[in-house]
Amino acid sequence: MNRCRAAGTAVLLLALVCVLARTIGSASLTGDRTDLLRWYALSWALFAAAVWTLRGVPGRQGAFLVIAGAAAVTATGLLAPPATSTDSYRYVWDGRVQEAGVSPYDHAPADLALARLRDRWLFPEGSGCDAPYRYPVDSGPGVRSCTRINRPAVHTIYPPLAETYFWVVHRLSPEGSRSRPLQIGGALLAFGTSLVLLTALRRRAGTRLPAPAQAACWAWCPAVPLEAVNNAHVDALGVLLTVVALTIVSRHRTGGGMLLGAAIAVKFLPALAVPGALSGLLAAGPLSVRRRALGALAVLGPAALVVALAYLPFVLASRASVLGYLSGYLDEEGYDDTGGGRYALLRLVLPGSWALPAALVVLAIAAVLVLRGTGRPWRGALVVTGIAFLVFTPGYSWYALLVVALVALDGRWEWLGIPAAGAAAYLGSQPHAGTAAYAVAALAVAAGSVARMRSRTRGTYPLPSG
Repeated sequence: MNRCRAAGTAVLLLALVCVLARTIGSASLTGDRTDLLRWYALSWALFAAAVWTLRGVPGRQGAFLVIAGAAAVTATGLLAPPATSTDSYRYVWDGRVQEAGVSPYDHAPADLALARLRDRWLFPEGSGCDAPYRYPVDSGPGVRSCTRINRPAVHTIYPPLAETYFWVVHRLSPEGSRSRPLQIGGALLAFGTSLVLLTALRRRAGTRLPAPAQAACWAWCPAVPLEAVNNAHVDALGVLLTVVALTIVSRHRTGGGMLLGAAIAVKFLPALAVPGALSGLLAAGPLSVRRRALGALAVLGPAALVVALAYLPFVLASRASVLGYLSGYLDEEGYDDTGGGRYALLRLVLPGSWALPAALVVLAIAAVLVLRGTGRPWRGALVVTGIAFLVFTPGYSWYALLVVALVALDGRWEWLGIPAAGAAAYLGSQPHAGTAAYAVAALAVAAGSVARMRSRTRGTYPLPSG
């Protein structure tokens, strides 16, 4: 029976790898998004089936399948140039600028002060500018030029440790390698996260799913090869640091705080995991206010110190420009009002002007409940991060890589609807596809939570909760 289950899982895993290879290998920035979304949806269905069957595979066989599957799934992201995002071109440019001894925060890519660093790949000329996703830039009189870098007239938005990562990858890359080293870096980070998750889960007692099945929620998730590897989003580095931080923060507060600070200095999104790292801080108990404050400081102090030290050299070199395009980005994406697709679920039941305050209130309530609870750090981080996605409904699918990793840490598989919803919002051609997908994701979370509470009340476990 065990061999049959392992064989069935292997067949589903092979099918998943083949579909991902077809999805990513044939995708391109100018390709048919509808066709891409169909194949991507099929890969999600195969992923769910493979993880479900993996639950019945014994530990060692399951661990082997997770590792082998992680390697194969991750490798599919290397089959093509970036397929659905142009962000990696900014990464390449920022690394090149730093290698030239210039702060990446000082000049926008379109600035003629850095014209000497341009090449024909990142900055095509003439007929090379006729292709889609080319953005006009000035190269002097009589020259028609453009760039692959999106928003070329604005300064970089990425925090300092992300910029350091871009520089390190540039330093290690052979001449003319373009975005391939960043994809390889993303693959190493994604696979490393799989190994960390599997190791941590096998050492932990009382996981909701068998350890291999929980780890597979990240290792085999279709979002990982597409976003972390193929599109090479730096979020993969922040995710790895967050995962390690949450697995050690209960035992090593200072080390966990430092790693969480490093994650925030890569991408700001891991800041949503801070309440999880402080889970139980406000819980009823005999601890004095002083002890609680010291406990919080042991995490927050090192985190803040790492962020400050990461920013310090760039602040000294670039001063206020280290904030880059952050405020402009928030305005462009509609986070400062009710524009675009932000707050989509809240706007279904509230006036548009109430959406932002309501989102902040909901997020604050979630954070307080986590601080008052006694759950483990990763559980609180998943709840706060997941709720943030449901109230803000971001339109970029790679942001949800953090949610995927937190699901793998905690085992509450129903939250995986959020990264699927992000993909629908980003890749979908219908105007309300994202809203509908996030609504389904919210219903899945609610249904899963109700079912778990009923299971605990009855003393049974109808859901795959280990």
